[in-house]
Amino acid sequence: MNNQTYLYSGMFTTALRWVAGWTYFSAFWRRLILENKLDPDQAGYIGEKFNHFLPNALGIKPIIEHLVSNPDQLWYAMVAFTIIEGIVGLLFILGFYTRLMSIGVFFLAMGILLGSGWLGTTCLDEWQIGVLGVASGFVIFFTGGGKFSLDNYFMNKNKSFAQKKSFGFLASGKLPFTENKIHKIVLFGSVFIFGLTLFTNQYFHGGVYGKLHNLSVRPHVTITDVMIQDHNLSFTVFRDEGADVYGSFLIGIQLLDNDKNIVFVQNQEDLASINASQIHNYYVAKVKPGKYSLILPLGAKATLSFTNDSFRDLKGEYTLELLDISGAMWTSKITL
Repeated sequence: MNNQTYLYSGMFTTALRWVAGWTYFSAFWRRLILENKLDPDQAGYIGEKFNHFLPNALGIKPIIEHLVSNPDQLWYAMVAFTIIEGIVGLLFILGFYTRLMSIGVFFLAMGILLGSGWLGTTCLDEWQIGVLGVASGFVIFFTGGGKFSLDNYFMNKNKSFAQKKSFGFLASGKLPFTENKIHKIVLFGSVFIFGLTLFTNQYFHGGVYGKLHNLSVRPHVTITDVMIQDHNLSFTVFRDEGADVYGSFLIGIQLLDNDKNIVFVQNQEDLASINASQIHNYYVAKVKPGKYSLILPLGAKATLSFTNDSFRDLKGEYTLELLDISGAMWTSKITL
């Protein structure tokens, strides 16, 4: 293919490049210009949003968990990520080193897909953003920036750096591949991306076969490590499903014996006034008391502790029940 073919193909994908570029540059714009979402002490801190990815991320969950368990490292990662999104998005819009930026778009979108592809309350929001970003980065790597790009401007001005062979690979213009090799790469890449689309659609949502599911619709809390020692009850809660913009609101905790007799209970008012020393949070998204309940944000994990004389000398099997304001109830058995 000659330079004219690349010029036109890049021109035809201008709208795609501009829109895809803005989706990433706008993240920088929102977090630093319109508001400061990099302040850990402010509501809307991007680190807490990142924590929301944790429960059902695909493949990169250990990385996310490490970062949200180490707030200092998380902040540096969020700053770096935001700056990278800003640079990649802006240069992609301008069409400067377009192919290099398209690689950045590809991997940024892949991160979104694997981390948050399961999120979206009314439709598959994050999954769609991820797979379309991956496809956009791949396509524009081959088309380059085209007529309406800085790459083309510098080539027309015969700038020395734009005449180098590497410029064609990193920016725009003719790729240093034979036409036959390009055909094979495009076919292989397209098959891979389409396969990734089907796989993640099925993995996150059951969207290819079987029963559809959406883990973002209803809150769910996993209870682990239930222990009663002396006069102390402790257990760990992990909010692993539900909307990322809406918490789970616990309004009741009770311990029942085999005959359904209540051994211990905490009502709505008790949980709203729980002491901070009774909560040990593991991540930046924190379980905390609210005005009318105990709030469990998406991705939050914490150990709750309660002291009461009724826990002494307990024997047999007991059931711990957690009641959400929606009416949902989660239970866990403990044998003493």
